[in-house]
Amino acid sequence: MARVKGGVASAKRRRNILVRAKGYRHGRSTKVRLAKESLVHAGKNAFNHRRDKKTDFRQLWIVRLNAAIRDLGYKSYSTFIAAKAKAGIELDRKVLATLAAQEPEVFARVAAKIQG
Repeated sequence: MARVKGGVASAKRRRNILVRAKGYRHGRSTKVRLAKESLVHAGKNAFNHRRDKKTDFRQLWIVRLNAAIRDLGYKSYSTFIAAKAKAGIELDRKVLATLAAQEPEVFARVAAKIQG
């Protein structure tokens, strides 16, 4: 059987790494070893930041709700959420924050229903 050399496959592997690292600065876009390491870190950060994005949005909704709630006379966000749970209203923070930002009169009605 003839000997198979790996030059074509190796070149393809290196080329694919450099294609994925296109746009990176300095040697990271031209040197395979640096590009490979940069791609590993980029993937790790992308994974972690997809998780962080969920936390960031939840914090944003809480801030928006707190501002809207205090305008309606509630003492704090936590008392509003506790009253919401006690009233049995199952709207989540995302929906409530959207209502507070885009439909303040509807949010005021929901808050009045929660206040009882």
